[in-house]
Amino acid sequence: MKKCRARIISKKELCEGIFDIRLRTEIAREAKAGQFVLVFPNDPSRLLGRPLCICEAGGEELRIVFRISGPGTAKISGISEDEEIMIEGPLGNGWDIKAAAGKEVLLLCGGIGAPALLQLAKILGSQKGKEGGPKDVKAVLGYRNASMNSFLASDFEDAGAQVIIASDDGSTGIKGNVIDAAKTEDIKADVIFACGPLPMLKAVKSFAAEKGVPAYISLEERMACGVGACLGCVVKTAAKDAHSHVNNARICTEGPVFEASEVIL
Repeated sequence: MKKCRARIISKKELCEGIFDIRLRTEIAREAKAGQFVLVFPNDPSRLLGRPLCICEAGGEELRIVFRISGPGTAKISGISEDEEIMIEGPLGNGWDIKAAAGKEVLLLCGGIGAPALLQLAKILGSQKGKEGGPKDVKAVLGYRNASMNSFLASDFEDAGAQVIIASDDGSTGIKGNVIDAAKTEDIKADVIFACGPLPMLKAVKSFAAEKGVPAYISLEERMACGVGACLGCVVKTAAKDAHSHVNNARICTEGPVFEASEVIL
């Protein structure tokens, strides 16, 4: 884990309020799929970093795709190309890639949860058909409506995933959420990886239990320190946590990825 300045290589708005920023930083060399970074707004009045998932990482380039959700992320979205910003990471535990070995993989991406799964899709796509790799990868991406431009869908296709689109109002793809789309398409899966809003993840947990397959979920949560010291981002767990000796886990350190059966949503 490092805290250092990163230079903005490029910035674009994928759809209203959702930004795609590429950074040049040595942190990219260490980043793993499913981890996150703390991004600090260039504003001395805002001391806490904003936890943003790592969308892609390789060499010295790190990509973050995020939605403006408050003043901090609004400040980050306003940074110009070639400016620098302070970041810290990589943080958290990412996806269990070995869990996909020899499996039919289903990625369930709810809205802004999609960026957390793209690097995983790329890794699995490159391993597909090889020893230790997945049999196949399907990705269901859910959006509110067509105005979201099915952002990142083409990236998942380029990664080698078969992509199914869903939208709440039916203005693009299948009408309904990602679970509705998976059922409509009668998708068979041996393992599920998912990220999205909490109601969706609750549905994913139930869907996976119904199918009798393991599900790995990435939890989105507001954070303060981001390194496990403040206990500000905990989730109830089935087992007692070795750190706090109660039934919870810190999303920033034990997570953000958990096996769905381990957490109480």
